[in-house]
Order: sequence, then structure tokens, then C-alpha cells
Amino acid sequence: MNKLQDYEVGQQVTNDEIKSINGFVKNLFKIKNPDDMIKDAGSSGLKKTLGAFDLIILGVGAVIGSGIFTVIGLATVGDAKTLGAGPALVISMLLASLACVFSALCYSEFASMIPVAGSAYVYTYATIGEFFAWIIGWAATLEYLVGYIAVCHAWTGYLLQFLKGFEKFLPHAITNPPSHLIGETPIFSMFADKINIYFNLPGILFTCFICWMLVKGIQESTKMTGIMVAIKLLVIGIFVGAGLFYIKPENWTPFAPNGFAGIASGAFIIFFAYIGFDALASAAEETKNPQKDLPVGIIGSLIVCTIVYIAVELVLTGIIPLSASDIKAPIAHAMNYVGQNWFAGLISTGALAGLTSVLLVMLLAGSRVLYAMSRDGFLPRILQTVHKKYHTPHLITIAVTLTCMVGGAILDINTAADLCVYGTFASFIIVCIAVPILRHTDPNRERPFKVPFSPWFPLLGIVSCGGLMVYYTYIKIINAPKNELMSTSPMLFLLWIIIGCIIYFTYSYGQKRKLEAINNNDKN
Repeated sequence: MNKLQDYEVGQQVTNDEIKSINGFVKNLFKIKNPDDMIKDAGSSGLKKTLGAFDLIILGVGAVIGSGIFTVIGLATVGDAKTLGAGPALVISMLLASLACVFSALCYSEFASMIPVAGSAYVYTYATIGEFFAWIIGWAATLEYLVGYIAVCHAWTGYLLQFLKGFEKFLPHAITNPPSHLIGETPIFSMFADKINIYFNLPGILFTCFICWMLVKGIQESTKMTGIMVAIKLLVIGIFVGAGLFYIKPENWTPFAPNGFAGIASGAFIIFFAYIGFDALASAAEETKNPQKDLPVGIIGSLIVCTIVYIAVELVLTGIIPLSASDIKAPIAHAMNYVGQNWFAGLISTGALAGLTSVLLVMLLAGSRVLYAMSRDGFLPRILQTVHKKYHTPHLITIAVTLTCMVGGAILDINTAADLCVYGTFASFIIVCIAVPILRHTDPNRERPFKVPFSPWFPLLGIVSCGGLMVYYTYIKIINAPKNELMSTSPMLFLLWIIIGCIIYFTYSYGQKRKLEAINNNDKN
């Protein structure tokens, strides 16, 4: 009899363990109903102030600037670690924009159907499940925050270039500050110079200003972005118009000095220029008519930006040979090359305007993704607090600002840009996967905007983004010295994902279950 009791007890323990494992796995793939998402968003308290034109301004503000003023030189010429595309960067841009088009269509379908803050994170949660939603939210956070760090470094460089034009009127300490105060040399190093700590005082002060603007209100931020967009488009227009008279067709040969490898590398690098249009989906809860306006804003900003980028690249490579090009300030250097020295100061003004708008949109998007994750119970709930006067998520905005300051002290601009693109590709791929999934699992849901030729367009988005990501990773790994392999951007991105998994399984999973238990008790 005792043996029979022991057997029954043991069998019960085994059944409980199986149930526990099954429950754990079920929770990992638990989806959130889009109707519940929209209901939660309705009670968020965020103010709806954005229209279609505002969204296009934000999109152009985010996209035009980071490419033209930060990475277009590197993507064209290359350096010791990166292959340049040469004049064939035009093809790289077309490849990058093509991958973006398929992803933009997928984002537009979701944004019109689920107008909720969080972008790719909420779309994944509605289709694939909780765990993958967390990972994509974590990757999107990397995209926006690390992208912010890269652009902030460039912003400081252009600010100093601008101030040097006033050397006769300003103190020497302002026009030529010590290198350790502007992030050019580390304030100290660790682990045999493997980790360097920088201090970018202008970047820190300006980040605080951006934070204050976002806390005060998204409509005020959009107005400032509109002014910045107007300035930088004017400067870019002057460059293209003036540069047309100095184009020499012989400068376009060799067209692709590094072959397809250079074109693919250029497409991956210039992809950094296209991050931003997806950030518009993060502002869904603050859009007046998201079902109509978000698709217009996303696709419209992408079309405008692609045309501008191609025009700038054709003029840039046409007026200066590759051997004489400059990586850090390619447009200003090109105009100096043809004797138009006056243009350097104007370029600095346009660059500051362009990068300012990018910084604002990136900080906005990063804070909104984390806000959505906090509202779902994966992060401390205090982070979803909305300011009583301004109706903005001020606590999460301040937390994101502090994170950007810390990250900016560790990452250099090239590594930050690479990591940002990896986060972008991960988000784009998962959103393209999610569209046909929801078409299958919820075919009757109203879709104000639908991706044409589904599932073929989403599949092309997966293949184009995934192909660029895999090929660039291959190039990076095979060209990296063995002692520096772990510090390459693919390895750092993998480390970021591992850290995200650790946080989810040690904290967020348990917090989510507690929130569910509280909600169930309230219903009962």
C-alpha cells in the first residue's frame, strides 16, 4: 500500500511539473489581442495632436540628416575596416530603400490597424507572442537609443565646426575646447584600453534640452522639428543646385571600385540613414487620425528622403574624385574642393538642423517603445506615469535620456551606427513576418491600409533585410582580427540580445505573471 501511495505522489509531482512546463511555454507564446491594446491606449492620457503633415515632417526630420551628415562619406569611400561603394552608393541606396519600402508597407498596415505606441513591439505581441515581443522591443530600444548616441557624436562635431567660424568673436575655450570635453579623447580607459570612457559635454547639455522639449509636449517638439527640416532641406537644395555646375562625369569611374561587396556594405551602412520612418509608428497614440495619417506619413517620408539622398550622392561623387573625398564632412569638403569655401559654414548650419531633428525623433521613439513595454507589465509600472500638465510620459523620457548619456560615454560613432542598423533590421524582419501571420489568425479584422501582393511583398522584405544583414555580418567577421572578433558589431548585438533574454527570464516574466494575477483578482 505504501508503495502505491508513493507511486501516486510521484506521479502527481510529475504531472504538476509537466503542467508547469506547459504553462511556461504557453506564456512565452501568449499573444495580446489588438482590441485590448487599443483599449489600453485609449486610457493612456497621451494627447492626440499630430496630423499627416506633422508625421511627414517627423519622418523627414528623422531620416534626412543622419545619412547625409554622418555616414554617407564612410559608405562612399570606406575605411580600414569597411568597404566603400564609391559612386555605386546610388545602387546601395536603391537596395536599402527597396528593403525599406516592403517594411514600410508592413508597418503601415499595422499602424493603421493597431494605432498604439510601441511600433514593432506591439505588432509582434499581437502575432507571435510575448517572448518575441520582448526581444523585438529590446532590439528596437537598441535601434533608437544607440542610434541617438551615434548622431549625438556627429552633432557635437558639426557644432564645433560651426563655432570655429566665430573665432574672432568668441572665447578660445568655446571655439577650441579641450578634446576630453567634446568626446574626442577618453577621460580614462579600462582593461588595457579595450574600454574607453568619453565625456561629450555639448552632447550632454543638448540631450537635456531635447528631453525638456519632449517632456513639454510632442506638438511643440514637432514645431521645432519643422523649422529644422526647412533649414536642412534649404541647405541640401543649395548644395545640389550649386554642385550641378561642377560635376565631372569622369569622377563617376570606377563606378563600383569594390564590386558587389562594396555595394552591399554601402547598403548596410546607408541603412542607418533610413531609420526613422518606422519611428512614426511609435507616435500612433498621439496621432489625430492614425488609420489614415500614419500610412501617409510613413510612406510619404520614405519617398521624399530616397529622392533627396540619391540626388545628393550623384552630385557629391560627381564633383570630387574618391581619392580626394573626406569621410567626416563630405559635403563641406566637396564644396571646398571646388573653391566654394563659403559653403562650409552653411553646411554646418544645415547639419546642426538636420541632426537636431534626428535626435528629437529618436529619443521620442525610444521612450515610446519602453513606455508600451512598461504598460504591459514587463518594466516597472512607474515608468508609464504621464505628466499631469503636459500629458507626456515624462519619467520614461528622463530615464531614456540618462541611458543615452551613459551609452554615449562608452560607444564610438561607427560602432553605435552599426548596432543601430542591426536593431533596425531585426525590427523590420519581424514586422514583415507578422503581417501574413495576422492575416491568417485574424482575417476578419478591419485593415484601413493593406500591404499589396501579400504574402509576397512581406516575403521580399524579409529576404532583402535578412540578406543585407547576413552578408554584412559575414564581411565583418571574416575581416576582423581574431583578437578583436568579440568587439565587432555582430558580436555586440548578440550580447545585447542575450542580456535582454536574461532580463526577461529573471525579472520581466515574473512581473508579467504578477500583473496578470492582479488583473484576474480584480475581475473576480
